[in-house]
Amino acid sequence: MARLGFIGAGNMACAIIGGVLRAGLVAPQDILITARTQQTRERVCARFGVREAASNAELARESTCVLLCVKPVFLPGVLEEIHPAMAGKLAVSIAAGWDVPRLREALPQDARIVRVMPNTPLMAGAGMSLLDAQHTATEEEYAFVRSVFACAGEVCEVEPRIFDAASGISGCGPAFVYPFIEALADGGVRNGVPRALAYRLAAQTVIGAGRMVLDTGEHPGALKDAVCSPGGTTIEGVAVLERRGLRAAVIDAVTATVEKTERLKQS
Repeated sequence: MARLGFIGAGNMACAIIGGVLRAGLVAPQDILITARTQQTRERVCARFGVREAASNAELARESTCVLLCVKPVFLPGVLEEIHPAMAGKLAVSIAAGWDVPRLREALPQDARIVRVMPNTPLMAGAGMSLLDAQHTATEEEYAFVRSVFACAGEVCEVEPRIFDAASGISGCGPAFVYPFIEALADGGVRNGVPRALAYRLAAQTVIGAGRMVLDTGEHPGALKDAVCSPGGTTIEGVAVLERRGLRAAVIDAVTATVEKTERLKQS
């Protein structure tokens, strides 16, 4: 019996597998995986030393905890396939648009369910994973799921009423930050900074700014003010961002993700 079974072996699944193996939480032989292509299965098994299951149903039968790491469009078919084998098992879903009540309808009545929304920085060991407070797992199972995702970053429990909005910040947020890093670097390149150096400076600046917010507990606005000297260069740049509507664009981007999630729930 495997301790962890991963249905889907893409980037997110690999980030989780890598995290638990580095932390020594689970041994490679205690992890089963399935994937849509043989090439992916072979690559992941070779990379991590984990085992391949012959089918999703076999993986569900042979795993104590089943992680559903497939895209939302494929989840209905997967749930139908594994349904008979999930009685009394723990299911962990990272699919957008699938809340715990919806998952309960698609799984056996006695299956335990935890919903998690990780983000791609898990691949760098710096992830932010949201755990839905509305779960049906035992305390021991929930603690285990929490420890799995804590191996690759931070974990935060979130109430279901704000889960989608929180996911818009941390789950989708990296895709909003990357264009900012690129644009910040482009500004340097435009003014003569070599491309590689510009990316390094921009990325580390974002990392450092985030660390300042977390470590100091200061309001982001206060930290911004501390950089902006009266009549200085920084406030000139901040004024441009304000005129161009940076804040409104980011707020609207998060809201758009929440609205899209609502549409996914209806599909």
